Amino acid sequence: MSQERETIGIVYHPDYLIHTNHGHPERKERLEAIRELLNEPDFHEITVMLEPEYADLSDITLVHSADHVNFIDSACKKNQDFLDMDTYIVPESYRVALLSSGGAITGLKETMEGSARKVFALVRPPGHHAEKDRAMGFCLFNNIAIAARVAQRDFGLKKIAIIDWDVHHGNGTQNAFYEDDGVLFISLHQSPAYPGTGHIDDTGNGKGEGFNINIPLSGGNGDGDYLKIFQDIVVPVLEDYGPQLIMVSAGQDSHIKDPLAGMNVTEEGYFYMAAALKEVARESAEGRMLLCLEGGYHLEAQSKSVGKVIESLSRAEVDFKAAAQNIASGPAVDKRIEQVKEKMSPYWPSLG
Repeated sequence: MSQERETIGIVYHPDYLIHTNHGHPERKERLEAIRELLNEPDFHEITVMLEPEYADLSDITLVHSADHVNFIDSACKKNQDFLDMDTYIVPESYRVALLSSGGAITGLKETMEGSARKVFALVRPPGHHAEKDRAMGFCLFNNIAIAARVAQRDFGLKKIAIIDWDVHHGNGTQNAFYEDDGVLFISLHQSPAYPGTGHIDDTGNGKGEGFNINIPLSGGNGDGDYLKIFQDIVVPVLEDYGPQLIMVSAGQDSHIKDPLAGMNVTEEGYFYMAAALKEVARESAEGRMLLCLEGGYHLEAQSKSVGKVIESLSRAEVDFKAAAQNIASGPAVDKRIEQVKEKMSPYWPSLG
């Protein structure tokens, strides 16, 4: 990493490790493995650490009901172990969840006002499954959705794009913006898989019609498939939209080694997906990108993938187009791309 690089902001706090369950896939070791990688000298040269603030209740209730917030607080005070079959809590989880959402907000403020235009918020617990009135899928509060609402409220942004490359569909994020044309939501996810949402026909409602794009994949998809989807759908739609900020629900559980999914993406795939989004951000968003950690349950695979994303964002030039042309994709993904294009072309000229 000797050539000149852009500095990437990293949001982190050791209290994110307090929320943990040692027998659970979403445990503190996920974050510890990433931090260990980022302690290597090469990453010191291209990153700046940012200390998160706590989210205010007025921030959380931009997305969640007051009843939901009170429920999480109360459940933690009662030393409840699980909110459902998947989603655990510990007594400190409510406070840590406020710090997690606050970390996303801290990252947002840095991209908008600070010296680092690109920020990776290494926050836990994750967020993209959390609904207005429900914690689920390891998630308590929807960090990225809250940050997007704060971007609208505090910075007046009219066009925000959220790309969710986590292997599981971001149902909570979709529903938060389903009737909002100010947030374009694009999800690539395995289907059928948890939580069972994310159908092609779910395109948004009212003002948000056409601003919700789901790209469900059957499994076994690798780097070439993902890069072709980015080349043929994600990038063209983003160029049509012209986002003022690009946000990423960055779950690295599409990795070939991940134990909770059935995809074949490698670290290089994440490297080039980040590069593709960086090119769009440079053209329409003054380079502004905010990534929030979501899933990823193979410790080495996730940490290396996060490292590759940060490396990609820091580089001045990465040839995404060449990579998309040179890494082979499968025939099944071509069919899926055509189905999505047919569904979404009435809304996006580039898909016609």
